[in-house]
Amino acid sequence: SALWERERERERKRERPMDHHHHQQQHHDHYDGGENDYMQQEDDWDRDMLLDPAWEKQQRKTFTAWCNSHLRKAGTQIENIEEDFRDGLKLMLLLEVISGERLAKPERGKMRVHKISNVNKALDFIASKGVKLVSIGAEEIVDGNAKMTLGMIWTIILRFAIQDISVEETSAKEGLLLWCQRKTAPYKNVNIQNFHISWKDGLGFCALIHRHRPELIDYGKLRKDDPMTNLNTAFDVAEKYLDIPKMLDAEDIVGTARPDEKAIMTYVSSFYHAFSGAQKAETAANRICKVLAVNQENEQLMEDYEKLASDLLEWIRRTIPWLENRVPENTMQAMQQKLEDFRDYRRLHKPPKVQEKCQLEINFNTLQTKLRLSNRPAFMPSEGKMVSDISSAWGSLEGAEKGYEEWLLNEIRRLERLDHLAEKFRQKAAIHEAWTDGKEEMLQHKDYETASLSDIKALLKKHEAFESDLAAHQDRVEQIAAIAQELNELEYYDSPSVNARCQQICDQWDSLGVLTQKRSEALQRTEKLLETIDQLYLEFAKRAAPFNNWMEGAMEDLQDTFIVHTIEEIQGLSTAHEQFKATLPEADKERQAILGIHNEIAKIVQTYHVNMAGTNPYTTINPQEINAKWDKVRQLVPQRDQALIEEHARQQNNERLRRQFANQANVIGPWIQTKMEEIGRISIEMHGTLEDQLTHLRQYEKNIVNYKPKIDQLEGDHQLIQEALIFDNKHTNYTMEHIRVGWEQLLTTIARTINEIENQILTRDAKGISQDQMNEFRASFNHFDRKRTGMMDAEDFRACLISMGYNMGEAEFARIMSIVDPNRLGVITFQAFIDFMSRETADTDTADQVMTSFKVLAGDKNYILADELRRELPPDQAEYCIARMMPYTGPDAIPGALDYMSFSTALYGESDL
Repeated sequence: SALWERERERERKRERPMDHHHHQQQHHDHYDGGENDYMQQEDDWDRDMLLDPAWEKQQRKTFTAWCNSHLRKAGTQIENIEEDFRDGLKLMLLLEVISGERLAKPERGKMRVHKISNVNKALDFIASKGVKLVSIGAEEIVDGNAKMTLGMIWTIILRFAIQDISVEETSAKEGLLLWCQRKTAPYKNVNIQNFHISWKDGLGFCALIHRHRPELIDYGKLRKDDPMTNLNTAFDVAEKYLDIPKMLDAEDIVGTARPDEKAIMTYVSSFYHAFSGAQKAETAANRICKVLAVNQENEQLMEDYEKLASDLLEWIRRTIPWLENRVPENTMQAMQQKLEDFRDYRRLHKPPKVQEKCQLEINFNTLQTKLRLSNRPAFMPSEGKMVSDISSAWGSLEGAEKGYEEWLLNEIRRLERLDHLAEKFRQKAAIHEAWTDGKEEMLQHKDYETASLSDIKALLKKHEAFESDLAAHQDRVEQIAAIAQELNELEYYDSPSVNARCQQICDQWDSLGVLTQKRSEALQRTEKLLETIDQLYLEFAKRAAPFNNWMEGAMEDLQDTFIVHTIEEIQGLSTAHEQFKATLPEADKERQAILGIHNEIAKIVQTYHVNMAGTNPYTTINPQEINAKWDKVRQLVPQRDQALIEEHARQQNNERLRRQFANQANVIGPWIQTKMEEIGRISIEMHGTLEDQLTHLRQYEKNIVNYKPKIDQLEGDHQLIQEALIFDNKHTNYTMEHIRVGWEQLLTTIARTINEIENQILTRDAKGISQDQMNEFRASFNHFDRKRTGMMDAEDFRACLISMGYNMGEAEFARIMSIVDPNRLGVITFQAFIDFMSRETADTDTADQVMTSFKVLAGDKNYILADELRRELPPDQAEYCIARMMPYTGPDAIPGALDYMSFSTALYGESDL
């Protein structure tokens, strides 16, 4: 765009026309097509870009040929497109030929103003035809601007050769492209998608000619891989037989990656106009085809409706009898199959028919609408196939369907009830038969004749449980009989097998009742013989079990290890142990009573010769075990006494260690805190000179160091506490870790504070700062250290500088901050503040001054010798310089010469030392 503007500016400076023509030029620059602004997207001529040389060449040839094809009707032509239109005469003639209208009378003068006037008349005529002219002015045309001239001719071609093309509701470029696509559609090796690369192989041009004049080209002999032959054939035939001038060169099209679209469109539009007569015939044929197509489509819709209606009615006719069938099935499986068939009907068969019915109605309505819109009579279906007939048949189908579904559900509920009862009968019968299996053999067994008392007791309880179980099963037997009766009443198809099974269960039930009564009587007789022994066994078990548990708990408690941390805890354990010892006499009485029960059992067995088939059935505890555990308890009691006495002594010693550590820690902790606060005040307050403050701090440091033995003594007490495994101390809140951290912070703080004072003294002496200035610096720093942390943040520092008279912007403040806070911590220490203020107020040595001093010592030479350094400087400083100075390498260098200049700059960080 910038290049285009510069070109236009140069053209304007060559010669400016009179104001009237300049006004017209401005008019064309900003002309808006208004109502007839056609194909704005087509006005894509690159006015703001340099034209591609290959495209420019193609446009020159094509546009020149196109103009000549019209100018020859007036008996003239052009040779150079940008030169021959400069006077505007042939341009006006061209517009008169292609429009058939007369333009205003041209100016015949040779002056520039006459030429501009003619061109403006031509541009005004173009604009009057609804053409939008953008940046095309008479001056550029008169000056022979090739790009502007080509753009103007392209605009004329668009308006008079392409705009009025109309194909199937599309116009201009889209209409021309659609016309090409329609005409070349039968040719499989032609695919017209644009007006550039789609025409490169030449087959598109040949196809257009062959479609309208097949006798002119033998299309079958053309090859896609021979574009030169195809293009030249088309161009030659068009020029010779169709009166279309040769506007393109085959070499240009083949040799260009993307041929110029405007040149192609211009040439193709000539074919369109040449074949316009054939186009009108084709349009008439298309109109007839449209009418016939509508008629054929309507007839097809009628046939489709008739067939779809017949098929749907036939399906309804076949389906209704199936839905009206009410013959029930005897089994649930068969009825479920019927239900599944009905579900398939609802899911698979009916939905497509619903869609067909809906589509049928849609097709009917669509057909009637199309007939009405095309002025055809309304469609009357065959008798019985009206939409209302189909709706009536469909209603009958849904009525039968609803009744069928209700019948199916009722039948399924009935069979479901029968199957449920039958399954319930089978389940209850199976459960009962499984329970009675082996019960008759068990009731007839005489195991009680050789059983002991405990066995008899167990058998009797087992028999009682069986009797309870038997009574509980009475309900199940009655339920089984009731279900069998209901199945008979409902005419269950397998009732005979149900009845046989029910009878067998009832007979077995009566037999079990008789056998149960006989066994109960036998067990009760045997129980009375051994009841006394059984009662004694039970009494022994009831009293031996808790006593045995008590002894086991006592042994576990007496042997249990204990971990205590305070003397109160050991005292509690001792009290509990004394209470336990007081219960031992009563426990011994219980032991003797339990052993007495066992002796009574032995006496009964010996007297009545009772068959004792085993040990006590209620417990595994025996007298020997009780006596052994009792002896173990008596042995453990004195051992527990001794362990408690020893632990009591250890806890007393631990308590002494706790108090000893706490007494010292409670003194040392506050002392450290007090010293920290005093040092903080000394570092902030200004009392005396810096030397006085330094003396005061060193005295503090000495006092603090002298306090170290107390810390060491506390460490010793802490070690004793750790060795005794003491983990808490209620007598103090201070731990050794707290004391250590506080002591280390105290030492660090006093050392840092002393170092800060020393640095302040060094700064004061090096910079020549007076004590009053130092006090003033400290007063300012303390004033703006609002948080009393010994440091200022950035905002406090800014306020301090402003109070001292500094007037600075953000950049200057950032520079100062980079000096006082080089590590970007966001805070300024007092030392950094003093350094900055000293640099602002004092004069300091520079590298040049030091270099001058060395030159004096060297006798005005550019180098210095080691002996001179040793003679003029103290020994340690002389050796320092000798060790770090580089050998001098200048033109006047001698052996042993040293370079004091580089050394001086290195001292101030301007080079490596």
